[in-house]
Amino acid sequence: MSNTPIRIGIIGAGANTRTRHIPGLRALDGVEIVAVCNRSDASSARVAQEFDIPAVYSRWSDLIADPEIDAVVIGTWPYMHSRLTVAALEAGKHVLCEARMAMNAAEAHLMLETAQRYPWLVAQIVPSPMTLAVDRTICRLLAEGYLGDVLAIEVNAGGTFLDFDAALHWRNDFDLSGFNTMSLGIWYEAVLRWVGHATRVMAMAKTYVKMRRTEAGTLGAVRIPEHIDVVADMACGAQLHIQVSSVTGLAGSPTVTLYGSRGTVRFTQNKLFGGRRGDSELQGIAIPPAEAGGWRVEEEFVNAIRGLETVTHTSFEDGVKYMEFTEAALRSSVEGCALALPL
Repeated sequence: MSNTPIRIGIIGAGANTRTRHIPGLRALDGVEIVAVCNRSDASSARVAQEFDIPAVYSRWSDLIADPEIDAVVIGTWPYMHSRLTVAALEAGKHVLCEARMAMNAAEAHLMLETAQRYPWLVAQIVPSPMTLAVDRTICRLLAEGYLGDVLAIEVNAGGTFLDFDAALHWRNDFDLSGFNTMSLGIWYEAVLRWVGHATRVMAMAKTYVKMRRTEAGTLGAVRIPEHIDVVADMACGAQLHIQVSSVTGLAGSPTVTLYGSRGTVRFTQNKLFGGRRGDSELQGIAIPPAEAGGWRVEEEFVNAIRGLETVTHTSFEDGVKYMEFTEAALRSSVEGCALALPL
């Protein structure tokens, strides 16, 4: 397909789709965005007009059935991801699905199993973006033994005060977001790239505002935590602690620290700091230009369709791992016990 145009349909044109995926795809040679289906006909028409998309569909099933469409970008909330992905793959379309992968681990497994039945189709999850600039350098430092044995990993993501008056967002709505808890899966995905997966998970979580007002003006239950602490055993032998919070005002920028037997590496504000045994403090670690990463999701998707590269950010296999982790964390916080992975 390297010499023929790739025709793409968009299902769900939220903020990330409009600011990232559509511009990123339009910037690539030989790519055409030919159709869109959003939550309503009116919003679909607005997106089509803004980006000069020729076809508007009222039903997502009609877009997927269009024989002129080669690939589908899914930008809906998580509650539709599995259903749309399975339908698109079964219709012979390549799929780029927005994070978070699915509502739960079972849906993620179904998506992976479907993709495995159609190995000639590209199936990609939009990756965790926060550490893309430093991932290669961290992996090199680990491979070179900068840390020695990785013993403990600390992730702190928050820094905001709780908004008691905010409306019920889809991220607070279990019926739309499932087991996804704030940015927990996104940070775990970054750790997964560096040191591999967890084998056991325990968590405690709190929801402080029990009800929030919906778009319709009614009250809806908030069933997703606003503060969570997760402790996990890692297959590499380390212990992982992740705190993700909407209540830790003035806590500072999100930080990930890897503690090893010989050294320490810290990521914060898109920079790396490190030190070895005997040092008195952390010092900045330069990111070599050859290792500096960045956002290239749309390029990777299109190149994979053309057979020029293989999807790495993010594969369905890794998506399943972070969905198992996020589900295990929330279930652990409710059930009061540790859960083994994989689920």
